[in-house]
Amino acid sequence: MAGPPQDMAPGRGPHARPALIVVDVQRGFDDAEHWGVRDNLDCERNIEALLAAWRERARPVVLVRHDSAEPGSPLAPGAPGNDFKDVITGEPDLLVAKSVNSSFHGSPDLEAWLRGEGIDQVVVCGITTNHCCETTARVAGNLGFQTWFVIDATHTFGRAALDGSLIPAQVLSSVTAANLHGEFATVTTTRAVLDSSR
Repeated sequence: MAGPPQDMAPGRGPHARPALIVVDVQRGFDDAEHWGVRDNLDCERNIEALLAAWRERARPVVLVRHDSAEPGSPLAPGAPGNDFKDVITGEPDLLVAKSVNSSFHGSPDLEAWLRGEGIDQVVVCGITTNHCCETTARVAGNLGFQTWFVIDATHTFGRAALDGSLIPAQVLSSVTAANLHGEFATVTTTRAVLDSSR
């Protein structure tokens, strides 16, 4: 499988309008008793910086909300945890609601909207690194979008391995970066994206 082009930063090119896809930045992920220990405490600050940069340049912003169908989930519709965190401000160009990992499998149809807007570049950030963010980036790459994954504008939680040991959140984040880079997306940082878009 050919990977995405690696020689361009998001927003480069005469007609580039990269969409910022902000995945599941919801209050329910603050429930440490439910999720466990997280990594990257700078995640929300970096998302805030990306949102500000996109809005300053009038670039398209897509907000994605996970409406969990699992009983008792902090992300269930109607639960306080379903709401976006305070870092998410302003109106998006598109709001996608989903109940699965991929932002391309929600409503309204993200792929159809991007194609209708003539957008072929996407920048992915949000929560969690190795689930909904990674899945969204994989699908974006498979659909032919030039995709950037802003690793330090995501965070995740430690998870139990099949043998019962704990895999730390930072290890999972590193594995996501290795899985994606050069195959589905270009893994990058908030600073690199902000510098490239000036």
